Amino acid sequence: MKEFISKYKHAWCLLYAFIYLPWFVFLEKNVLHYSIIHIRLDDYIPFNEYFIIPYFLWFAYVAIAIMFFFFINKEDYYKLCAFLFIGMTISLIICTIWPNGHNLRPTEFARENIFTDMVRGLWATDTPTNIFPSIHVYNSIGVHLAVMNSEALKKKRVVRIISFALMASICLSTVFLKQHSALDGIGAIVMSMFMYRMVYHTERVANREKLEGQFN
Repeated sequence: MKEFISKYKHAWCLLYAFIYLPWFVFLEKNVLHYSIIHIRLDDYIPFNEYFIIPYFLWFAYVAIAIMFFFFINKEDYYKLCAFLFIGMTISLIICTIWPNGHNLRPTEFARENIFTDMVRGLWATDTPTNIFPSIHVYNSIGVHLAVMNSEALKKKRVVRIISFALMASICLSTVFLKQHSALDGIGAIVMSMFMYRMVYHTERVANREKLEGQFN
């Protein structure tokens, strides 16, 4: 047991769930008055219930990625956790200081099927508040960046293609399900660009300068 704990002590990062979940649930239950987020692009995006599939796949996508790097590469795991958890915290801070939401959800569906039933179930538990920036979009980008920057997956072309397809479909699902305004996705993309430089790009520059210094 002592050896097991020593080997997997990096699991401490996952304790972040005990910070994020209570905070998120508190905001969901207590945000009653909020700023409406809406841009013109939202009006041109139709509702499509079939996107509920990639939307729900997000949970598996993120969880599997964290577990994969947890067991395969500790350094990649720490980078992914840093990327995800710092961004998620920033999102919660934004929603705490500036409560936000949208009114994009349709009042009725053009058709009835199992997918619209799934959407109803989602909407029954998930309010259209605390949406900027989109965590679904941000985390999906974060997972894909981890895949693309992993040495262990460098030659796994199929895995990288599947990861990209999942990331893209999940990002699109947030607007086609009317879970988010397009502005929420844009905000997530901008935040991921800054976080990428912090988590991945800075280290690459430092390593390159170190190598150059060895040859000079």
